[in-house]
Parts: sequence; structure tokens; C-alpha cells
Amino acid sequence: MTVNNLILGITGNIASGKSLLAGAFARKGAAVIDADQLAREVVAPGGPVLRQLVESFGAEILRANGELDRERLGQIIFAAAAARKELNRLTHPAIAELAGRRLQQLKRTPGVPLVVYEAPLLFEAGAEKRVDLVLVVSIDPRVQLQRLMDRDQLDEIAAQTRIEAQMSQQEKLARADFVINNSGSVAEALRQVDDLWVQLVGDPHGG
Repeated sequence: MTVNNLILGITGNIASGKSLLAGAFARKGAAVIDADQLAREVVAPGGPVLRQLVESFGAEILRANGELDRERLGQIIFAAAAARKELNRLTHPAIAELAGRRLQQLKRTPGVPLVVYEAPLLFEAGAEKRVDLVLVVSIDPRVQLQRLMDRDQLDEIAAQTRIEAQMSQQEKLARADFVINNSGSVAEALRQVDDLWVQLVGDPHGG
């Protein structure tokens, strides 16, 4: 299947390797939009979303310079489902509006072989409606736990708490159009990106 300006959503659970794969697609020539970066933009100091977050979670989520302390907010939301629901209620509409605008701009841009939307909460936010196809990055749970502990310097209990706070991997896999397993080496994951690129774009070399 060769389609220009197709939008591919990339999702998967924490520490599965979503950014690794999105970066690989970018090096091949895809235009990549990162939902986490959009989330940073919508909580910029002085904006209405950040004010609402402070009203809900308190001034302790702010750094001295007035920016959002994402680490502190993360500690709060991973500890309580109600806090995660409130965060999503406040941020998802703004992220959705910004993502929708930028994705449609890229979809209409000539010469873009593939548009990639990297979104950890693609299904949770209902954002799969903004993409044409969904790639889920899968990972062995034991590998995921170790990678998360190493990456974020967390102990096993804290890491497991973050993993369990998310939609299950099995549920995401059941809703995927494509799956790349990232339990092995980087080279193995990148070979799977190469294969999917050919399937979607038709150019074996990319870039």
C-alpha cells in the first residue's frame, strides 16, 4: 500500500520505545508530531491550562520560574486514578485542538511521505480518530520494567506503579493495525521499522 500523507499513530506503554521508533521514521523522511511536546506547549506559563492545573493540584506543581514541574505532577497523578482523570480532563481538549490543526496541515503538505503522531495516550484520549492507522510498540513486561527503572531511576515498586496506571498492553495490541516488538535490540526494532516503511510508503531507502 503506497499512500502519501498517511497519518500513522504510534503508541504503546511506558518505556516501550515509542520515541526510538518515531525517530527512525523521522530519519526516513516522515514528519513527526510528538504529543508530549504538544502537552508541554499547552501548559506554558501564562496560559489558561496551567492556571487550571494549579487550581486543581496546588502551587506545588510549579517550579520557581513559574513553569510546570512535570516530575512533581507525575508523582501526584501516578499515585491516584482520580488525579490522572482530572489531568486528562484539563489537558486533553487543548492537546486535541493543537494536534488536529498540525496533523491536518501536514496531511495537506505536498512531498510528505508519511505523517507520524507519537502519542502515549492515543487510545485513552480518543486520539485514534485523528490518525489513519495505528502502530503499537509492544515489549516484554520484564524488559519494560527494567528499562523503566534504569531510564527514570525508579525502584521496582515505583516503576510497577507507573506501568499499572496505564491501559494494559494487551488492550492496545487488540486495537492495533501494526505491531513492532521492541523487546530485543535496537537493530531488531529498526529492521521492523524498515519493513513497515516499505509497506506504507513503498520506498525501501527512505530519506
